[in-house]
Amino acid sequence: MKKFRSGDIAVINAANISRQEAQALIDVEPAAVVNVAEFSTGAIPNYGPHMLLDAQVLLLENVGEDFIAGFRDGKKARITEQGEIFAGDNLLAHGTQVERAKAEKDFADARRNLVDRMEAYFGNSIEFIHSEGPLLIDGLGIPESGAEMKGRKVVVVSPSEDHRTQIKGLRNFIREYEPVIVGVDAGADSLVALGYTPDLIVGNPEDIDTDTLRSGARVILPADPDGTAEGLERIQDLGIGAMTFPAATDSATDLALLLADYHGAEMIVQVGDSLDLDDIFAAEPNATPAAMLTRLKAGNRLVDSSAIINLYTVKSGSSSTWLWAILGILVALAAIVLIIGMGGDGTFTDNLIDTWNNIATTVQGWF
Repeated sequence: MKKFRSGDIAVINAANISRQEAQALIDVEPAAVVNVAEFSTGAIPNYGPHMLLDAQVLLLENVGEDFIAGFRDGKKARITEQGEIFAGDNLLAHGTQVERAKAEKDFADARRNLVDRMEAYFGNSIEFIHSEGPLLIDGLGIPESGAEMKGRKVVVVSPSEDHRTQIKGLRNFIREYEPVIVGVDAGADSLVALGYTPDLIVGNPEDIDTDTLRSGARVILPADPDGTAEGLERIQDLGIGAMTFPAATDSATDLALLLADYHGAEMIVQVGDSLDLDDIFAAEPNATPAAMLTRLKAGNRLVDSSAIINLYTVKSGSSSTWLWAILGILVALAAIVLIIGMGGDGTFTDNLIDTWNNIATTVQGWF
């Protein structure tokens, strides 16, 4: 945005663009906005496209991922009425122009779809409560393994796109508080690869490396309500003891959070596999009724790792760093001058002159 000038063409990759994102674009006054994705996918009713159209901005969508590699930032381009993007005579991509009628139709369809989807979603939530009420209320079926969590901080690491980066960002937190570390599925492998030994592993052993399973962590296997657990044969072949956790959810992350909550963790820091209302609205695969209810059960003790990482991140500008460095040097020089000037038998000036002459004589002697 800092390089953007009024009348430029903005290139974005933002499906279902929000009002905030649209306003950020409107503020820099683009001539057109080219979207790699769709401005409205139909998953949620979003006002972003309407705001851009109200600002008389040309909208072009679905130009495809290849366009990102084909254009150069800051170079001149033109858009034809047919939705073609040219750099000189070179055709870079072809998209679909978004008109007002299409934006209105997409919004109305998305609103109806959202209502239908939410009715089904909360219907499934009621079914989960009906089948797993004893688990959510009294912890029925939760393994006793994990008693050391009581009153302590717990870090639950689930696999995600950037979970390794998040683990690295928590290193100071882990060093300071020595929390109980729970590896979920392949997240346990990442912990071992980064030099940590998980206290517990929750997940299907088929998806976890043998060395990780043999790291000394206690293993808990997700199981069906009837007690059937995938990966049990592998655990038996490796000669590793394990406990099962029967539940109607097949998410190992949900089970790990319930385990930490039941055993009285003071704080549960979640790495990866986070969930918010936007995920539920957009019907993301991880936004299941079980995931929502599990996080509500953990309540205010559940903290996303990004919040902890922000607390441990010290931001400082390079200019202020240089100023402090220069100030430190000046203070040190002033202290030396004062010590020399007041440390001899003569006046302040005579002491400085004598010291300087002695230094000069010594240096001449070296050469």
